[in-house]
Amino acid sequence: MDASSLQIDGFPLSTFDKIRYSDTDRQGHVNNAVFANFLETGRVEVLYNPQFPILTTGASFVIASLNLAFLKEITWPGTVEIGTGIVKTGNSSIRIYQGLFQQNQLAATAETVIVQVNAQTGKGEPLTDLAKDTLKGWQMPNPFT
Repeated sequence: MDASSLQIDGFPLSTFDKIRYSDTDRQGHVNNAVFANFLETGRVEVLYNPQFPILTTGASFVIASLNLAFLKEITWPGTVEIGTGIVKTGNSSIRIYQGLFQQNQLAATAETVIVQVNAQTGKGEPLTDLAKDTLKGWQMPNPFT
């Protein structure tokens, strides 16, 4: 998969965020740190969706890594569309691929590895079979292979 050909409808899940004036920096575009907030909006709808609970009781999700590629500026006013898909599910980890779009233009891509950890021990907690089956429904082709 070539990032330049990505479209929002190529992701199994999509949502949006409204861009606030306070998201901008001195150059007049959305500050790079805000991109991570937009990505979080998409991830939360996967990880904590009450209709499709995947979190094990007594556990939480933590970010193990985040690789964010900035491709184009995002500007105010407007919205940003957030595409999210699962590219790999491990024993306790989830590899998520996302795209940020403004006016159908790809502005950024990100790969995030999330690990479910036991709240008591802080160690990896296996995902349930139900969680793995749910995540499989949101799988997309792996852009890294």
